[in-house]
Amino acid sequence: MSEDVKNVENMENWLDEAGDFNFSVGDIVEGTVVQVNHSEAFVDIGYKQEIPVPKRELAYPEPESAEDVVKVGDKIDVYIQSLGGENGGALSKIKADRMSVWKDMEGIKERGETVQAKITQIVKGGLVASVNGLRGFIPASQMELHFVKDLSVYVDQVVEALPIEIDKNKQRLVLSRRQLLERERDEKQREVFDNLHKGDVVKGVVKRLVDYGAFIDIGGVDGLAHISDLSWDRVTHPSEVMQVGDEVQVAVKNIDPESKRISLSIKDTLRDPWLDRAEKYVEGDFIEGKIVKLAKFGAFMEIEPGFDGLIPMGELSDRRIENAEEVVHVGDVVKVKVMRIDLKRKRISLSINRAKREADSANFKRYQPETKDKTAEVKDEA
Repeated sequence: MSEDVKNVENMENWLDEAGDFNFSVGDIVEGTVVQVNHSEAFVDIGYKQEIPVPKRELAYPEPESAEDVVKVGDKIDVYIQSLGGENGGALSKIKADRMSVWKDMEGIKERGETVQAKITQIVKGGLVASVNGLRGFIPASQMELHFVKDLSVYVDQVVEALPIEIDKNKQRLVLSRRQLLERERDEKQREVFDNLHKGDVVKGVVKRLVDYGAFIDIGGVDGLAHISDLSWDRVTHPSEVMQVGDEVQVAVKNIDPESKRISLSIKDTLRDPWLDRAEKYVEGDFIEGKIVKLAKFGAFMEIEPGFDGLIPMGELSDRRIENAEEVVHVGDVVKVKVMRIDLKRKRISLSINRAKREADSANFKRYQPETKDKTAEVKDEA
């Protein structure tokens, strides 16, 4: 038998064994699942035998069991990695899905659409996410609008994100949640700045506390309430009067659309407690209090805790003095007359002089009738 005849017979035998198929390595073909167990699924693609597909090639992340992904009778697309050998070849559902998903992902990116990404683990520099079977990466800087110290809180969460970099050849997919949040923030900012006015009183939620104040969300946009605008009382740190998550009423003090800044005040939505205290007193009242501070222009007297009045220099003594400490000292308890209550300037003027003079005058008037009575009695006896 000639060599050519032998070659023809070998080719015919190979074709008989292989069967009638028109696909090759690198193709994506449809197959039918004919058997499934814990570790693999057997798929019929029209080849001379069913080919096993291990569970790691069925889905990403790798499932606990192949039965969690497919069942007998399912029609699935598979990528032909090789043909021949003991198992008949090697197939991959993951690669077939990925090739289709990569194409879809490029379209999603071009249209500026979002994807649902399930965070699977933390890696250096960011987070790994599963997106329609693809392995994606979210840099730490692209997760939030602000720095996140602990990324572990996102593991197992599903977040919405934007594809920002796609390289099908390198199997590289980079996602950004930050850009999506920035887009949403900008839309909300436009709406808020179009409808917000200075002097408005609105509801807000405390988002973040810093040493110099509190950032408060007023409908998707954060405004800053300076520490001096949190309360009428003295506050050394915002945590003394509020906590993150608190709902508060705020007044809009100022709006700067160009710098996207909003100044807020909680204090301006509350009645000044100074006024409530001042209403308890009337000009002409005589009261007692403790000297709490000396100044060049007089002395401050505590009317009640946190509520002081001023005794001007000329009302400290009936003689001319250069310094308040010539007649009073911190801690002295003195009696004064309320001279003036200025609600607009929030000032109360007091006088030791007037209190003393009027007390002396009252005593004199009280003494005068007693003296007249005694004089009359002496005359009568005479």
